[in-house]
Amino acid sequence: MSMINVSQLTFAYEGSYDNIFEEASFRIDTDWKLGFCGRNGRGKTTFLNLLMGKFEYSGTISASIDFEYFPYTVQQPQFNVLSVLSEIVPEAPLWKIEKELSKLAVGLDVLERPFASLSGGERTKVLLAVLFLRENSFLLIDEPTTHLDIQGRETVARYLKGKNGFILVSHDRDFLDECIDHVLSINKANIEVQAGNFSSWHHNKQLHDSFELAENERLKKDISRLQAAAKKTAAWSDKAEKGKIGFVPGGRIEKSTGRRAYEGEKSRKMMARSKAIIERRERSANEKSDLLKNIDTADKLKIHPLKYHASRLIEFDGVSIFYDSKEITKNVNFTLHQGERLALVGGNGSGKSSILKAICANESFRHEEAGFSNLTCTGNIYIGSRLIISYVPQDTAFLAGNLSGFAESRQIDESLFKAILRKLDFSRTQFEKDMRGFSSGQKKKVLIAASLCQKAHVYIWDEPLNYIDVLSRIQIEELLQEFKPSMLFVEHDRAFCRNIATNVIDI
Repeated sequence: MSMINVSQLTFAYEGSYDNIFEEASFRIDTDWKLGFCGRNGRGKTTFLNLLMGKFEYSGTISASIDFEYFPYTVQQPQFNVLSVLSEIVPEAPLWKIEKELSKLAVGLDVLERPFASLSGGERTKVLLAVLFLRENSFLLIDEPTTHLDIQGRETVARYLKGKNGFILVSHDRDFLDECIDHVLSINKANIEVQAGNFSSWHHNKQLHDSFELAENERLKKDISRLQAAAKKTAAWSDKAEKGKIGFVPGGRIEKSTGRRAYEGEKSRKMMARSKAIIERRERSANEKSDLLKNIDTADKLKIHPLKYHASRLIEFDGVSIFYDSKEITKNVNFTLHQGERLALVGGNGSGKSSILKAICANESFRHEEAGFSNLTCTGNIYIGSRLIISYVPQDTAFLAGNLSGFAESRQIDESLFKAILRKLDFSRTQFEKDMRGFSSGQKKKVLIAASLCQKAHVYIWDEPLNYIDVLSRIQIEELLQEFKPSMLFVEHDRAFCRNIATNVIDI
């Protein structure tokens, strides 16, 4: 066991006036299975890069181990998998590699295949297996679930549960709960480390936020009451001070010098009482200023689903889909009725995204980012007449330019669009930035915010939660549970499917 010590860490990107980290200090045990949580853009990947020594910073990061970053960059992907893995960990014997691959349900025949021919999920598994074989290393695992289907996520979660010594960046709640024992969270005002899994951390955060909100309300009332009391006591004190010299009340007899001492003592007590009330008010104000700094306000989102004149919206009857004459999926059958939220579930490459694209292509709902080229279908696809569809594609690479131009190109209300992004934790400074500089999660939020601006009969979302932080996922879930729009979606987040889908279509 050893410790990673972070002391007074301060970092900002070149040309930026905003610090990503400011005098952050904490310690990490290298035996922990550490989940890394925080809103998009808070600096999770940046911190991993700082551990890897990629940027200069002030403060200190000390550790007696080596850091290994995942996803690892393979320099010669045309080589077979065994050659690639042997180059990464030349000291690892073949039997150890085979043992790790079997734990990840990867067939040993994969070792003879070119690395470039592997699917995203297969690459994730083989690289995780070999990186854990490196001695004296601490793994920095950044978003491993991106290319994994539900079954693959369950397999990798079980695998990581049996390992020690890693930081895991993931926004999948079930995945985190399965395999971590500590949480490192980047909050608005600080960074904290807590024992437990994601659910226990989130529960504790909710309790703490509720306490601070209640304490804030109590102190607000206390300050208001003390302000009124201070004003009243100050008025009494002024009156008593003015009354030290003059005439006795009710007559024309001037006050004696003995009377003046009594009046002076009365004035002094009133002034002392007024000063004490002011000091109490200032203490309450200081206590109040220490509250709410770490509360991530998640304002409620809204959506504007349209009512369709018929129950049946979309139907697939014996549909097969082809790309360049290659069959992607065969004999698909389902019906989407108004008010239903259907989740398409299946392994990687089973054709889930192709089904969504077939619907949008059939309606001439083409965007350059959607990837409809060379897609053909057989069978019957029914789409309701004049059915309005709002589509969120899986890919975000096409996003470029500023948000105002994007809103104009999509013909959506710019003010509403930016208001939704503010609720999804966008700062106003991001509104003028080029979207190419956004994090992956922020790009996905742009597409979701655009969809929420659209009044539609059906919302078709393809892996909408990729890279999106947990708190925003919960926001989106609460929205869909409240407004209950008609939806057809693909998503590998088990918690999201469990909470949102009215039915599951297994592809």
